[in-house]
Amino acid sequence: MTAPTPAEGAAHTDEVPGRIMAREIAEQPAALRRLLNEGAGAIRSVADRIAARKPRFVLLTARGTSDNVALYAKYLLEIKLGLPCGLTSMSTTTAYGAQQDLRDVLVITISQSGGSPDLVASTRAAREAGAITLAVTNNPGSPLAEVSEYHLDVMAGPEYALPATKTYTASLLALYLLVEGLRGGDGEAAAELPRRAEELLAREDEVRALAARYRFAERMVFTSRGYGYPTVKEAALKLMETTYVPALSYSGADLLHGPLAMVGNVSPVIAVVPDGRGGAALQPVLERLRERGADLVVFGPEADVARASAGFVLPIEGIAEELQTILEIIPLQLLAHEVTIARGQDPDTPRGLAKVTETH
Repeated sequence: MTAPTPAEGAAHTDEVPGRIMAREIAEQPAALRRLLNEGAGAIRSVADRIAARKPRFVLLTARGTSDNVALYAKYLLEIKLGLPCGLTSMSTTTAYGAQQDLRDVLVITISQSGGSPDLVASTRAAREAGAITLAVTNNPGSPLAEVSEYHLDVMAGPEYALPATKTYTASLLALYLLVEGLRGGDGEAAAELPRRAEELLAREDEVRALAARYRFAERMVFTSRGYGYPTVKEAALKLMETTYVPALSYSGADLLHGPLAMVGNVSPVIAVVPDGRGGAALQPVLERLRERGADLVVFGPEADVARASAGFVLPIEGIAEELQTILEIIPLQLLAHEVTIARGQDPDTPRGLAKVTETH
């Protein structure tokens, strides 16, 4: 999407703190439904054209929230297609001027606005180096979309709050549909997502009760594994950019390799437990956290929530593990919103942040 002009921003400013972010969180079921009903065909067409070119490797380019979308796409592409993937270090080309051979490499650049100069420059350089370039944005008229060979519109609609919410989940779904298209799937497993998202939004009071635990928190730790890892990275980012509370996110495997030492009985830890292999891999980590007496809050299946200090049962029964990611983040977006309000701050306009980040 394009960042709102000052006049547009004034027109969309509400007096009650957090109303813009709350409204955009609530728009997610409609945004997911719109992408499934109106955008899936175009995504499948792009997938067919890319598949015909048989890319041998994938590079993912993004910043901020979109970087967490890219991490999700990395899991999808490596697990579902067996394609090796890497996350681009843009400064190798934009700052150091490195020359790369990117023939037969698919470069996917993800940016809600499509306006960040470093993303545009990096994508242009990749295309000149022989890459197949694909932009994933919420703005089909953006500079990034124009410089890329292919484009996916996530169709989330205008997003005015500085913390990205609906563009995040829409981007996840767009990448899922792309990978399904690349592997010859129909994406029908995603049809249930809008309804499950509505179920989550109807439980706002549960999230508000959990938020009270973190009103005076000085630091938080998030952990998960597998497809849940992008979720905790995004949840930590949302909390930091709205509340300014330092929030650290770790793969459960990495948490055990040292950082676990900082977790004690007064350390708030939020674990996202997928229903699948990622959740199974996280079990030893949850056990170690319980042994250390951590204040452990779980977002996941009922059995895991029951063994934690508190939690939120996710409605993910029967949902493929790779699609649970799209649902997991919604209550955590609500949590960031509610904690920020409880701390007397406005999540719509975090200080010192801009919708389009300009780096070079």
